Amino acid sequence: MMRTQSAPDAISEPPASNATIVAFGRHTRAHLDGRAGAAPAVRVLIADGQALVRAGFRSLLESGGRISVVGEASSGEQAVAEARRLRPDVVLLDATLPGLDCVEATGRILAEPGIAVMLVTATEQDERIFATLRAGARGLLLKDTEPAELVRATELLARGDALLSPSLTGRLIAELASIPDPQVPSSERLDELTPREREVVSLVALGLSNPDIAERLVISPATSKTHVSRAMLKLGAHDRSQLVAFAFHAGLAVPRTQAPPQALALERAS
Repeated sequence: MMRTQSAPDAISEPPASNATIVAFGRHTRAHLDGRAGAAPAVRVLIADGQALVRAGFRSLLESGGRISVVGEASSGEQAVAEARRLRPDVVLLDATLPGLDCVEATGRILAEPGIAVMLVTATEQDERIFATLRAGARGLLLKDTEPAELVRATELLARGDALLSPSLTGRLIAELASIPDPQVPSSERLDELTPREREVVSLVALGLSNPDIAERLVISPATSKTHVSRAMLKLGAHDRSQLVAFAFHAGLAVPRTQAPPQALALERAS
């Protein structure tokens, strides 16, 4: 059972409804980091309808001292309001958040620049997943994710990367491969990609993050990020989900369930 302590300089605000919002001041963040006057690098807002879940996430995220939970919200409306007020690096958004739907909340939160949204869902069958990704969410995790992966995903989003749970990546790939999207970039733009950019796009389609791609191709993370950005620019893709869709429609990648045996063997050997 996780136990948490209340911060002495926490600022409590009276909720507009029966929900609860808690915001933490900069002195609390500095204290949690263990260094006077130095706040953790990543600032997070947790939006979940259950107080115990919020407390658990906060305890996990702040355990390493690199992340500070600057606020909490228990409804979609409060998540939007607190995101605008606190301007966190990452908003951890529950898929079943009461009030404003998580899809609409994501769109409103991302109207503010510099904020990343990570959707947290209890099941990979949640139909709100794809709509939330289309609304701009860059992270997608299951609630049974290992604690270390939650911390890693949060830090990745704060750096501008994206991350999906492996099981969710498989479902996303199958969905995108079977449903045509009129917004998918034209396959005619494929010739504009360099061989390396094609390779990077195919790895993005397999769910690899920029650091993962860098490790696979033995290049620096910065170079990996540059290849992804250039590919998105050339293809007119607005986000990684469009890049994934293009990869499958253009034949740069195929779902694992459809991949030929020799392709799977090569992947396991790499």
